[in-house]
Amino acid sequence: MRLQGKVAVVTGGARGLGGCMCQLFAKEGARVIAVDLGEMTYQAEGVEFYKLNITDVDGCKQFYDSVIEKYGKIDILVNNAGITRDAMTRKMTDEMWDIVIDVDLKGLFNLTRYIGPQMEAKGSGAIVNISSVVGEYGNIGQANYAAAKAGVIGLTKTWAKEFARKGAAVRVNCIAPGYTMTDMLKTVPQDLLDKFASMTMLGRLGQPEEIASAALFLVSDEASYVTGQVLAVNGGMRL
Repeated sequence: MRLQGKVAVVTGGARGLGGCMCQLFAKEGARVIAVDLGEMTYQAEGVEFYKLNITDVDGCKQFYDSVIEKYGKIDILVNNAGITRDAMTRKMTDEMWDIVIDVDLKGLFNLTRYIGPQMEAKGSGAIVNISSVVGEYGNIGQANYAAAKAGVIGLTKTWAKEFARKGAAVRVNCIAPGYTMTDMLKTVPQDLLDKFASMTMLGRLGQPEEIASAALFLVSDEASYVTGQVLAVNGGMRL
């Protein structure tokens, strides 16, 4: 029960990576709030659902206020929510660019601007931001996604400095997953999945549970001396 007594917020928590994190954190004793715009795809003891569009600044503040009123604190934040709108740069529309930046980058800021300072004020907390191997190395046809996920890495390093600058034990880290078998990849043709798998040292794609386990480590006391880091969980991906 590594998270006993902790209050955790996980965005994009209704399914996929976020859903795995919510369920794992709850098993480890946390009270988890799964934040998502879509409906929950599972039920788990210790996990409650809050419908929220993280691009809505006022909605994020209302959510934050409601959690503080109910639980008095937030110990853990995982900024996991994200979307893709892929196209070559010459074909990418303003709408495709804007929505990915708004969700995948600004959405992190909208919640963390409230939760991070709360952690700093109470003297402790752990934030994990989910970036991507694409944010580290770039990828053809994903200029918007690559820019957003690279920005997530920059935010991670900045917040690690900001929220601990007065001595608070607030840790901020980042996970950069490789290609992982979530619903997003289930629509990808098998020949492409095989190609992605062949680009890894381990010769396979990742599983959501493997990313969730990495997140659990980073938010637990086992990682009490780890902050400002990017943990690549990609099977040895070579782009």
